Amino acid sequence: MGGLTPVRGAGPPQQERSRATRHRLLEAAVACLAERGWSGSTVSVVAERAGVSRGAAQHHFRTREDLFTAAVEHVAEKRKAALKALAADLPPTNSPARTRIIVEELVGLYTGPLFRAALHLWVAAADEDQLRARVTALEARVGREVHRTAVALLDADESAPGIRETIQGLLDMARGLGLANLLTDDSPRRKRVVDQWAHIIHTSLR
Repeated sequence: MGGLTPVRGAGPPQQERSRATRHRLLEAAVACLAERGWSGSTVSVVAERAGVSRGAAQHHFRTREDLFTAAVEHVAEKRKAALKALAADLPPTNSPARTRIIVEELVGLYTGPLFRAALHLWVAAADEDQLRARVTALEARVGREVHRTAVALLDADESAPGIRETIQGLLDMARGLGLANLLTDDSPRRKRVVDQWAHIIHTSLR
């Protein structure tokens, strides 16, 4: 008279559940940081939003700084992957339409929730010694990766004089548009600026 034999594979494996919990925490952390800023985004607030216990959150991320730097890095990786995937559906190389789409997508990196969340993290890092070093390193790495992705998408030859600086200027401009968008809907002006920069980039590269 044996008991019921457990059904193998009846539930998601522990590793899969752990990955899902981590993912929910990262997504919730970015949303909280974008909406509430650093001071209003505690581990407890994030855990509640993610639907997990505070203990579960601290199991995945030992400190608040660990959680929020990982969250910004997580979404940065997602955006970078989306940019790379964009290459499959772009118009032909050397076409103005292709350049326009790429410039618009690059600007999009700095006008969404990720940029708002990252900005709150940068401001906090200015006053938090524990946070400053890791945020500085994260920003430098993300900046390098976005620059490399932009160069690849635009098929740019950075050995040509001024090309590297032109692409960096594009990214700096995109960051500035993101800042302007924090306080008010800047989309009409942004469209005109994107149009002009797409023309500048296309002319410079060709």
